[in-house]
Formats: sequence, C-alpha cells, structure tokens
Amino acid sequence: MASCVTSKRVNLMQDPGKNGIPHYADTLSYEDYELRIGDRLYIYVYSVDERIDKMFNASSGSMSSSQMRQGMSGAGGGYDLYTYLVQDDGTIDFPMVGNIPVRGKTTREVKRLLEDELGSFIKNYGDYQMMSVEVNIVRRSFSVISDRGSGTFNIQKEKVTIFEALAMAGDIGDFGDRSQVRIVREKEGKTEVKIFDVRSKDIINSEYYYIEPNDVIYIQKIKGQSFGINSLTTSISVVATTLAFGGFVYGLVVRTINAVDSHQ
Repeated sequence: MASCVTSKRVNLMQDPGKNGIPHYADTLSYEDYELRIGDRLYIYVYSVDERIDKMFNASSGSMSSSQMRQGMSGAGGGYDLYTYLVQDDGTIDFPMVGNIPVRGKTTREVKRLLEDELGSFIKNYGDYQMMSVEVNIVRRSFSVISDRGSGTFNIQKEKVTIFEALAMAGDIGDFGDRSQVRIVREKEGKTEVKIFDVRSKDIINSEYYYIEPNDVIYIQKIKGQSFGINSLTTSISVVATTLAFGGFVYGLVVRTINAVDSHQ
C-alpha cells in the first residue's frame, strides 16, 4: 500500500496550495534566444538579381530554403556545409563580408546586421534595396533523462513549453517525481540548475514554462519507490501470489501445531 501512486502525485495543472503544490510567481516573459558559441545558423539571401543569389546561395543548389531547414533539423552532418558556425570568438565567417559578430544577438538582430553589411557590399551589383536575408538556428535540441527512457529531441519551432518537451519524450511515467523536475542549462559559460514542481498550475505563468535549446531535463524516481501496481493483470497476480503464500504459511503453522500436540 505504501508503494501505490496516487493521482495527487501524478496529475498536472493542480491548484497551488493544495496537497503541497507550490505557488510560483507570475514571471513569464519569453525572450528571444541569444546566440551562443557552437550554434549553427542557416542563412539565405533573397534578391531579384540572379547574380546576387548565386553569389551567396550557391552551396544550397536547387533546394528551396524550406527543404534545407527541414533537412537540417535532424542530426545529419552533411548539412553542416550549408550552415555557419558561431566560432569561439563569437563570430561567423560569411562569404565576401568576413567575420560578423553574432554572439549574444537574436536571429532578428543578425538578420538586420547582415542586410546592412550586404547592402553596402553589393550596391554596385544591382538593386540592393530589393534584398532580404533569412536567418534561422538549426540543429536545436534538448535532452531528457528519466527511468522511463532517455533521449535527445529536435526543436522544430521557436517556442517549446515544458509540457510539450515532456510529451515529446513520452511523458514522465507513473514513478517519476513531478515535484522535483530539474532543468540543467548552460548560459554564458555557466551551468545553472532549475528545480520546480511541474504539477502546479502556476507553471504556465512562471519562468519554468519555456525550455531553451540544449537544456537537459532530469526526472528522478519517487523516493522510496521500488514496487507498484499499475494494471489489472499485475493486481490479480499480486493478490493470487499473496493468497497462495498465505495459504502455505497457514498450512505450515497448522502442521507444526499438530506435530507438537502429537508429541505431548
């Protein structure tokens, strides 16, 4: 009975203040991801001038930008040829322009920066005012470690919530400790660990709601959990085994008592 898992332990979106569910301050303020060393950027230059297109997009061949992004969402190393690595000095090496500082900037800021830099460079080639740049982060992922199963999952959109991340990983499982979910996050060369109770309804308005690329979500087992009944088949098996063992012990005791009485 002590090992049973109740709904209070596993249900999400519970009201804070009940059953030991904590309150969390309303601090939700999603911020655009700031680029870090090791990130990879897919950059595509759009222009009405074919010479400009060929100059900056020759490596992508006849593939469309959407096809490129879909391919690079996986872990295939071949697509690294079409991306720009944020180097240790916080820059990317862009053709014809040179090193562009991008560390700490959002993709929107990098887009504007590249459009300014390229506009100055190609104004002698055509109508640079009819040019735009697309910038996307590729190969973004997060990891989950739990007794239910561990793995790394690709991030396909800009914002991913903690609930979406757990759903992608196949949920937490009956014996995962939802009251002590940990997120290990690296930021500006430092590692921080965020601990929170994912059962609280307040999560949707808190700093814990959105995950970031490269986050590691760790789900530990419920303390003291070593045995549980979570299906009808298991219940029947446990009951039958218990009754059989009880009958064996009872028979052994009766035979022992009878043997003692017969010797007296």
